[in-house]
Amino acid sequence: MAEKELNPTESRNFIENEIDKDLKEGVYDHVQTRFPPEPNGFLHIGHAKSILLNYGIAQEYGGKFNMRFDDTNPTKERSEFMDSIIRDVNWLGADYEDRLFYASDYFDQMYECAVKLIKKGKAYVSELTAEEMREYRGSLTEPGKDDPNRDRSVEDNLRMFEEMKSGSVADGAMTLRARIDMSSPNINMRDPIIYRVAHMTHARTGDKWCIYPMYDFAHPIEDAIEGITHSLCTLEFEDHRPLYDWVVKECEFAAPPRQIEFAKMYLTNVVTGKRYIKKLVEDGVVDGWDDPRLVTIAALRRRGYTPESIRKFVELLGISKANSSAEMAMLEYCIREDLKPSAKRMMAVLNPVKLIIDNYPEGETEDVVIENNKENPELGSRKVTFGKELFIEAEDFMEEPPKKYFRMFPGNEVRLMNAYYVTCTGCDKDENGNITCVHATYDPATKGGDSADGRKVKGTIHWVSAADSKEVEVRLYENLTDEEKGVYNEEDGSLNLNPNSITVLKNARVEKELAEAKYPDRFQFVRNGFFCVDSKDSKDGAPVFNRIVSLKSSFKLS
Repeated sequence: MAEKELNPTESRNFIENEIDKDLKEGVYDHVQTRFPPEPNGFLHIGHAKSILLNYGIAQEYGGKFNMRFDDTNPTKERSEFMDSIIRDVNWLGADYEDRLFYASDYFDQMYECAVKLIKKGKAYVSELTAEEMREYRGSLTEPGKDDPNRDRSVEDNLRMFEEMKSGSVADGAMTLRARIDMSSPNINMRDPIIYRVAHMTHARTGDKWCIYPMYDFAHPIEDAIEGITHSLCTLEFEDHRPLYDWVVKECEFAAPPRQIEFAKMYLTNVVTGKRYIKKLVEDGVVDGWDDPRLVTIAALRRRGYTPESIRKFVELLGISKANSSAEMAMLEYCIREDLKPSAKRMMAVLNPVKLIIDNYPEGETEDVVIENNKENPELGSRKVTFGKELFIEAEDFMEEPPKKYFRMFPGNEVRLMNAYYVTCTGCDKDENGNITCVHATYDPATKGGDSADGRKVKGTIHWVSAADSKEVEVRLYENLTDEEKGVYNEEDGSLNLNPNSITVLKNARVEKELAEAKYPDRFQFVRNGFFCVDSKDSKDGAPVFNRIVSLKSSFKLS
């Protein structure tokens, strides 16, 4: 591979600098990366950073990108999770072409590597229990103690490892350990377990195996077999790197891959832990791993986020070796910026109350022309029906308003967006004092929303026709956890849930064409935010709308 041409003014992150150095020095003549998820849950926003980084590096250097399932633990893996991960990676635009692999593809080679280590005196069978293993391991301040089985002969180790493989050994009775250094200051190097006995049926290999490799042993072998050059992973694997290097060296792989660590993506006040999400799903707090209140990639997709917005978010965060946290407001900024020029601006009344224009001709209607997006003339315009009876937001009328309330109240004149000036004359109430209808009169000389005599009004409100608007369900979301208390309860580690994380409005009224919207159609509802058709609960002619994000932002791009 030719050395990558660099712009001298181009800013490079530390991973690119390391890859540039490797290519220049001839350590590798190409670049190959991978994304290796364990299929034990849905991916979340943090995984998006890893996906896009690994794919982006491969693209940047004209290399290859592998998608690989690390399916070495059949106790937690499910096909549902594999399917969801494939959807997520494809949706984000990380094209792995025909390069989809599974760790289980390499179980035979991993077994052969283990046998090679035993023959080299670099691995041995242990009969310590899990509790004894912890006791012998030592601590951060004290070295570990040698396993009583550490000096067993090669012949005995080969025989016992074969017994483990044959199925005659009970789960937990024996393990295969790497023989490294029980006094190493790095606990990961103190004779780690590399194989365990587990009589489990594997989704892809069935009952062929009853021994399974541990992640720290399997992962470097998978990378080496596939020809991965740079194994990009998060910082928690930094202390595991010496073991990664030991495995590929002792297993005698030519041109071994290189592990480079980067900082994870942390979002404040959100739940990303698989254990917590799994419990939320099982307890029925959310309606699945794709509930729009979560930040799994599937949930963000269902809520209405675009791959472009997530790519922009990852780009803004950058790549570093220092852990840091980002506000959810930053992700919301990215989706707003993506949708502002592309989403049609429609009128939707979320909490409707009827408005009757008493002096409008009975039985007549007219078309009002509205631009679909003033920032993007290419989106054109549409006609909306205007008539005597409309719906407006309940909050846009008050009988006794506070100061600086410029919407409808008796005697006040406001603009109905793109239509007419109207003056509020009063309201009707039911026997409980609830407002059932607002009354107004209109000025026919103000068609289009402007006054011929130059008078101005301070309030503009949106509306929909009572005659041909459609009733739909709208869902408004807030943070799933209580932002003031924090995500986790310090006493017991439970989640501090927000009881108002979802508001379901069953009788919202929208322009009639919105009744035919389908996922993934996205719109800006005037004054109410950006919305997307729900992919799960919508039906033909009866869409459910999820609010993606409100219109107001607390985030400023510096």
